[in-house]
Amino acid sequence: MNSVAIEQNPYTLELADPTATLERAGGKGSSLARMAEAGLPVPPGFHVTTAAYRRFVATGGLHDRIVAAAAGAVPDRPETWDSAAAEIAEAIAGEQVPDEIAESIRAALGALGDVAVAVRSSATAEDLPDMSFAGQQETYLDIRGTDAVLLAVKRCWASLWTGRAIGYRARNGIGSGEIALAVVVQELVPAEAAGIAFTADPVTGTRDRVLINAAWGLGEAIVGGQVTPDTFVVAKADGTVLQQDIGDKQVMTVRSPDGTREERVPADRRDRPALSPAQASELARVAVGIEQLYGQPMDIEWALHDRRLFIVQARPITALPDPALADPAWTMPDPHGRYVRGSVMELLPEPLSPLFATLGLPAWDRATRDHYRRIRLPYFDEPFAVVNGYGYYNVDYSGSLLLRMMLAQPRFLTTTLPRYLHSAPQRWSESRDRYRETSRTWRELDSADLSADRILAGVREIVDEAAAYYLTIQGGALPAAYTSESMFTKAYNSIRRGDDPSATTFLLGFDSKPIRAEQSLFDLAAWVRTIPGLAERITCLSSEERTRFGAAPGTGEPADSAWREFGARFRAHLSEFGDMVYDLDFAKPLPADDPAAQLRTLEYFLGDDARDPHQRRDAARQSRDEAVRVLEQKRPGLRRTLALRLLAWAQSAAPLRENALADVGAGWPAVRQLLAELGRRLAATGAIATADDVYWLELDELATAASALDTVQAPPDSCLRVAERRARWRAQRALVVPHTLPVGGGKKILGIRIADDPDHHSGPTVEGTPGSPGRITGPARIIRGPEEFDRMRPGDVLVARMTTPAWTPLFALASAIVTDIGGALSHSSIVAREYHIPAVLGTGAATEKLRTGQYVTVDGDAGVVTVHEERTGSENAQ
Repeated sequence: MNSVAIEQNPYTLELADPTATLERAGGKGSSLARMAEAGLPVPPGFHVTTAAYRRFVATGGLHDRIVAAAAGAVPDRPETWDSAAAEIAEAIAGEQVPDEIAESIRAALGALGDVAVAVRSSATAEDLPDMSFAGQQETYLDIRGTDAVLLAVKRCWASLWTGRAIGYRARNGIGSGEIALAVVVQELVPAEAAGIAFTADPVTGTRDRVLINAAWGLGEAIVGGQVTPDTFVVAKADGTVLQQDIGDKQVMTVRSPDGTREERVPADRRDRPALSPAQASELARVAVGIEQLYGQPMDIEWALHDRRLFIVQARPITALPDPALADPAWTMPDPHGRYVRGSVMELLPEPLSPLFATLGLPAWDRATRDHYRRIRLPYFDEPFAVVNGYGYYNVDYSGSLLLRMMLAQPRFLTTTLPRYLHSAPQRWSESRDRYRETSRTWRELDSADLSADRILAGVREIVDEAAAYYLTIQGGALPAAYTSESMFTKAYNSIRRGDDPSATTFLLGFDSKPIRAEQSLFDLAAWVRTIPGLAERITCLSSEERTRFGAAPGTGEPADSAWREFGARFRAHLSEFGDMVYDLDFAKPLPADDPAAQLRTLEYFLGDDARDPHQRRDAARQSRDEAVRVLEQKRPGLRRTLALRLLAWAQSAAPLRENALADVGAGWPAVRQLLAELGRRLAATGAIATADDVYWLELDELATAASALDTVQAPPDSCLRVAERRARWRAQRALVVPHTLPVGGGKKILGIRIADDPDHHSGPTVEGTPGSPGRITGPARIIRGPEEFDRMRPGDVLVARMTTPAWTPLFALASAIVTDIGGALSHSSIVAREYHIPAVLGTGAATEKLRTGQYVTVDGDAGVVTVHEERTGSENAQ
């Protein structure tokens, strides 16, 4: 690719022309011109100037027609924006590009040669740090020939007048009379790899490193979120690659005769790095040069072709987190208090969304205080706290509260607790029925017909029922299971001899919702294997198709009877099991929203090495029945009688625990449905950029916005506020989170082992609580959430902050489990035992101290994880 000389005229400019200013070439164009003039590796091309746009709209009075149509857009009425946009689009489509503009573009293309080009809009207001919305930015790739380029340019001009762009200007008082659009036409880089580089860490805000995302093919797969890219962290000072995390790059965007298409990455390239260390260092050097040119942190799009790097776009990074967030002070609400991330906080492993923090957590706060009043125990006025975005329990029993608790204990232990444990199954069932009925009532309503205030009231009602349900099981089903198992284990171990089965054996092989979900996928896979070719079609689904499969299975696939039947069966599975939460925060998608993880497990069951969960359960039942016979044959006596009675209690409570936890999110489909409607309405007004941004508003802000919608007023513009909160959340998500405050506050709180300090794991081992017996060696796989489930491979050691019932499908693939949070009676422990794989829990910082690809030995008996010499896939690929 060489620079070309282009004859200058009012309608086209050479890419590096110093007169390609914001006014003439738009934000994107002026940025590219600046880099090209500085000698940076920018693909050759040219600008179609704003003068060309103005000349085009001067044709046949088109400008006046556009302005008149845009003037009909009312800031508070989105339907008027769309009406204006449709009228303008029809007017633009009816006009031809003037001959002098077409000839200028034809000449500029001729100077480039017979090459494919990318055609991109470049608005005069876009790519500026003070603009939270820049209109619709159209991009057309792999365009050839003058006629095709002219059509693409015309479509870019039309993108200046989408309903969203018209509404944005109307809301922000931007006049329509003088705006114009430029277009950039560049030789298309036939990229073997592409991605994004940030000259400051967008997660932590630190400025001393360059963060690079890389994937195979064109960069659209990364920008569109269809692929988990490689991540490289490079030191600015000397180009050293500080860290690399190789993603499972399943899809890539490639050129096609019709433009571009998405296709599967060959299996032997998915785990190979898209950049070598030397290329990552070189890219970082170029990125630092761009940062120096602009004098501020930059977001850069790049491509690699024939071992050469090209820069295709650069813009300032907006909403960069404060670098101080990378190492924050963990300041407690009560400087003398004590806080722990236990109990319900195990279901909230990440920073809370603003809406859950201000709507969900207060509901749990009220339910907790109500629960303690019912059981007549004193409790804190403020049971929960949020520190650096993370939820904590207050456990500082001291002073008068401690005295009152001690005085209340005798009555509680002798009267209240036995009654609560005895009635646990009935209270759980009644509470679950109320919760489900409330959720069903709201879900069956057509939310489009409800007022915004009414929708928000429904969300509050369901969340209150969810909190009440959780406190019901926390005060009954869960302690009944924990207490009965603990008491039986002690009684049984007092008479256990030699080769007698372990106490755990007596409590395995029961049905529960997570186990039934796994069996459902296994049975579906068995049916799929009976239909020729169906398994191959499923495994060839793109990541985007997997994400939307629950609502529209196999979009783009032939709608034959086998495919329709598979879609119906899979949707039935999601209908029954798709509400099990990955994370209790309702801002996080459910399996029913994003079934990619379910499809990943289904693929595993389609393989020849998959283990039959029915056989595993049956084997566990047989072992359980044999263990009971061993116990019954022991010498009669008080201890045997006590053990048998406690066993009956433990076996009745054991399946209740997992079933109860699995239904915590039963109301979240309705909550997300209602909030989606609110989000759509707010996005239509431009108050937020997308419907999902509704979760980044606080409750009082959402209430204000809902009232504005109902009174046909403009809700406050929250786009910038949302962007800042998203950036802060990303920074908080990267923190190493202490599980007790103050840091170093104790080894065990509420029965959960807690690391004093994440940095105490400085040697080759990581210590935790034994969760499930056994010893295995395998490659570690850090999984931080469902968006990474597709990276799990059979035989991997699953390393996570925590797991919930929705994580159960990964246990079928895992050889062992290691978690930051949890204890011997947590979900991870219970399910690991069912799968007969070792587990070490409550390590405090395994997700920070271990790295994907490291070989580790998990000793579930000793509670120790030993790190071996690294043998990572990325190193092998090099």
